[in-house]
Amino acid sequence: MKLTVQIEKRYGDFLLNMEFSAEGGASLALLGASGCGKSAALKCVAGINRPDRGRITLDGTVLFDSGANINLPPQRRRIGFLFQDYALFPNMTVEQNIAAALGRSDRRRRKEKTAELMALFRLEGLERLYPRQLSGGQRQRTALARILAVEPLALLLDEPFSALDSFLKRQLEQELREVLDRFPGPVVWVSHDWGEAYRNCPRVCVLEDGRSAPVREMENLMANPGTISAARLSGCENDVSVRPGPAPELVEIPVWGLLLRISAPWREGVRELGVRAACVRPAKPGDVNAFSCRVVQTVEDAFTVHTALCPEGAAPGAPLLWMELPKEDWAALPDRGRFWAAVCPEDLMLLE
Repeated sequence: MKLTVQIEKRYGDFLLNMEFSAEGGASLALLGASGCGKSAALKCVAGINRPDRGRITLDGTVLFDSGANINLPPQRRRIGFLFQDYALFPNMTVEQNIAAALGRSDRRRRKEKTAELMALFRLEGLERLYPRQLSGGQRQRTALARILAVEPLALLLDEPFSALDSFLKRQLEQELREVLDRFPGPVVWVSHDWGEAYRNCPRVCVLEDGRSAPVREMENLMANPGTISAARLSGCENDVSVRPGPAPELVEIPVWGLLLRISAPWREGVRELGVRAACVRPAKPGDVNAFSCRVVQTVEDAFTVHTALCPEGAAPGAPLLWMELPKEDWAALPDRGRFWAAVCPEDLMLLE
């Protein structure tokens, strides 16, 4: 089963230009910064908003085609949409919210299906409670039960954990993953959180200012983001201007006064070098890509130390290089004011 989307829609000065496909069994993340058009794209797919032009198909059925003047209403698209706020009916109980999705079906069948879904999502005992009386997890499970009541062919998830604290988020992530593992159709998961997208979606489509990049494997994005915006969205903490070095395997970072060895060949259009903080490591003089640096700032969290480094040859005002180390590795350094650091050639990312 496959969902294919190729649409354009203008919102004032903003142009949404989306092209992607999602297949059953492998959730697709739409990853981008706030305001890049992720939620707008989902609303077009669901039929809430009408694109200006393009085509949307699901399992061989045309949902929208501007050329053929086809635009199926939301209720005929068989697409389940999980909104950020879950969009439960506030004046209906849990049982009524789920039953409402079943419409005018046989009363007995509606009651049986509602009970079945409440058992599946562990909502027994909450039948007569209203959304305001539920926890965040209970509201999400109720919304998912209501969506699956109509047996959708595809699911759209619009930042389902954006308003939750980290503990509850991880718990609900696991519960949602269990539901999605049983769902056979395409799933499109909108997020601006690269960690959330990485944990849940093997494929990704990056959006920047309304325009989509080609769909990629998530592992490929992490290893080789290709562009500055994709690198930042994938959690890369460092990027710095770069130019070709005196040999094909070398690049020069003028503001840091460094020549570093790379593993990927230089290509036209490269503007910056990306370095993940976790890939910067203490080193010894003479190690590959080793350079002396001084510590400018340290920020500790529960288990790691984030350190801002300034290479010794850096120009005034040069960007700092962030390094992330486990606390025990940081504590083991003999000098935590000045030391040698290095980045392996394969961990240096050329970015357009």
